[in-house]
Formats: sequence, C-alpha cells, structure tokens
Amino acid sequence: MKRRAFIEASVAASSAVMMDKVALALPSVPLGKAEHCVMLWLGGGMSQIDTFHPKKRGDAKQKKAGSYYAAIETAVPGVQVCEHLSKTARMMEHVTAIRTLNHDVVDEHAAAANRMHTGRATGGTVTYPSLGSIVADQRGAVSEGVPAYMLLGYPNIARGPGFLGPQAGYVYSTNINSGPAGLARPKSITGDRVARREGLLDTVRNAGASRFRDDSTFAQYDAAIAESLRLAGPEFMNVFDLSREPDSLKNEYKSEFGQRCLLTRRLFQAGVRFVEVSYSDNFKNGTGWDTHNAGQLNQHLLIQDLDAALATLMADLEKHGLLDKTVILVNSEFGRPGGFDSGGGRGHHSKCFTSVIAGGGLKHAGAWGESNELGEKVVENPVSVPDYFATALAALQIDPGANLYDGDRPVPITDLGKPIPELF
Repeated sequence: MKRRAFIEASVAASSAVMMDKVALALPSVPLGKAEHCVMLWLGGGMSQIDTFHPKKRGDAKQKKAGSYYAAIETAVPGVQVCEHLSKTARMMEHVTAIRTLNHDVVDEHAAAANRMHTGRATGGTVTYPSLGSIVADQRGAVSEGVPAYMLLGYPNIARGPGFLGPQAGYVYSTNINSGPAGLARPKSITGDRVARREGLLDTVRNAGASRFRDDSTFAQYDAAIAESLRLAGPEFMNVFDLSREPDSLKNEYKSEFGQRCLLTRRLFQAGVRFVEVSYSDNFKNGTGWDTHNAGQLNQHLLIQDLDAALATLMADLEKHGLLDKTVILVNSEFGRPGGFDSGGGRGHHSKCFTSVIAGGGLKHAGAWGESNELGEKVVENPVSVPDYFATALAALQIDPGANLYDGDRPVPITDLGKPIPELF
C-alpha cells in the first residue's frame, strides 16, 4: 500500500471509531411517535418579544426598548404571548415556545437561514443536508405515490439534500392551485399521446441503463425521471385541488400563507412526510419579517396571518387525528433585539430568540427557557440549533445520536444536539 493510501485509510478508520464513540456517549432519550413534520418558515427574522416571548412595553417613536404590543394570557398558566396571537393563545397546551434558541450568525440572512435549515455553519467542502432532507432520508414517504419532502415556496440550496443526494431532495410548488411546475399535464395532451411519449422515453432509458450500467450519475437521473412520471399522475395532483375543501375552513385559514397550511394537511393525508411552508405575504407590512424601519409599524398584519394559520392548522390536524402525529415547527433565521433602530424598526439578534415546536405528541409546556428583561440574553435552559433539531428528530422516531454518511465519512446527524428531555 502506498503511503498516501495508508494515511487516508487510517484517518477514515480513526474518524469512524471516534464518531461511533461520540454517538454512544450521547444520552439515551425516548423517541416519540410522530409521523409527519411541517416547518413554517418566516424568512426575515421573527421578533421574539413581539410574538411568543413578550416583555415590558416599549415605544418605537421614543426609542424606548421593549415589546411593541401588549401581552395576553394563554391556556397555559403563567405563559403569555402577543395580543395578536389570540387564537394560538387558546391552544398553547399543544405548543412550546423555545425562548432560548441561539446561534452565532447575526448580520447575514443567507448564512443564518442555512444554519436554521441544516443546523450547521457554512464553509469547508461539505454541503450539509437540511432538516427536511434528513427526515426524508431517514424515514421516506409515509405512502407510495407521493414525495417524502415537499417545499411550498421557492427552491434554495439551504433547503436541499446536500451530501445525501437527490433522493433526499424536495419537490417544490410556488402555486398552490396548480401544484408543482412541470408535473401538471396540459389539457391538449391526450392519454394516447402521453402513452406514446412514455414508450419512446422507455426506449431511451433502457438504452442508457445498458450503456451506463455502473454510472451513479445516470442512475440518479433515471430515478428522477421515474419519480417525475409517478408524481405527474392524477392521484398526487388532485391533492392540490383546494376546491374540495369547504369555504368555511378556507376562510379560517385566511391568507395565502394559511392556504398553504391547509394544503399541508392534505399533503400529510396523502402520505408526504415533511413539508416546509414559506410565508408568502412578506411585504404586507412593507418589509416582511425583517422588520427594520417602518416594517415594525404593521408587523401585526404578519403576526395575525401566522396566528390564523397556526391555530387553524392545529385544530384541523386534531380534527383529522393528525395533531399528535405531526411535529409543527415555526422557524426563522434569527430574532430581533429589544431596542429600536433609527427608523423605528429592529435589527437582527441571534444570541437569544424564539422558535416554536407544537403537536407531535410531546409534553408541551407552553414555553421553555428564560431570558433577561429584553429577551436578548439566555438566563436559563439554553437551546442550541442542534438541540432544537434533535428534539424534532426524536419526536419523529429518528435517533438524534445516529450518524449520516458523506461517502465513507460519518457525520453526526445533528452536530451532537441533545433533545429537550422534559418534552418527552
């Protein structure tokens, strides 16, 4: 054996042994019983003290630090939320606002969004998989004929499969009325024409399989074609027909964002495992959730959308026997500071902010963790992003101490995160 090959083999073996020992060293936690997961993505940075972690009242015009809105009591004694989360407040026994989430990315939205999708810092030569892709890889779809992972929003590398490869990727749709672009058959294409086209495609695929027998790239491409043909069938595309739902329910969900949440319930019923729903009315307040300057003044319009969508989704899932089987995450790239900027809005803050975990059959407490008087510093029970991911994975019956593999290299599934044991 040449010296270089010997060194590479030795390092790989040592790394594998080390990572196996690390995995064994992680505390054992009971796994949950959830089957589905939805991430409600509020791109821009949801202000924790204006939503799920209210503090003393402030004043944007006078630059007095504090919450922009009044606080209200919830169904969980001692836990308050913003006045514009009134519907969710009545259902907080199904919710835990994780109030001490933290990471070290502050001033760059893309890097922070990547952190809150993959649980890892960017850099190096490894492209890490998103939480959705990890779930798709570990558990697959619940039923045949549907993708394991759906993205209701625009595609982005942070949401992708990374080193897990295309089989753990997502199918995306930006139009909830027509379904994924490219899968809907034009009305002018008859069944006979489709059959002839698929016959011709089979000839090409069979020839390619013979010519590129051992080519992994061809195999992945051919698998993607097979998946596309399967998903283009009428059964999956009918899931996107919201006209089958009563108008009264659609009115409860309210906004476009809410309709995406309604579609999510239908996707779960069809057997999809993981759905990410991107907030779709970002400039209703002028800036979206990135509430610099005047965006702060009408932030309540966004919070009211979130309230209607989240509360109605929980009630809808419960009605269909799915709430205890579905982990709901409300997530954004970071939070906001307690003080106001020169334009009356808020900057970015990642050292202590709030994300939400709901449903999933967990032992919810309404809130977890304590922060200081402005919600900017962790006081008790800090939760890292890997811990947050580990909690979600454990609820989904996935071992948070397991390893993924980038080729032959073991990679801890959550960067050594530990689930919050009190939720299990």
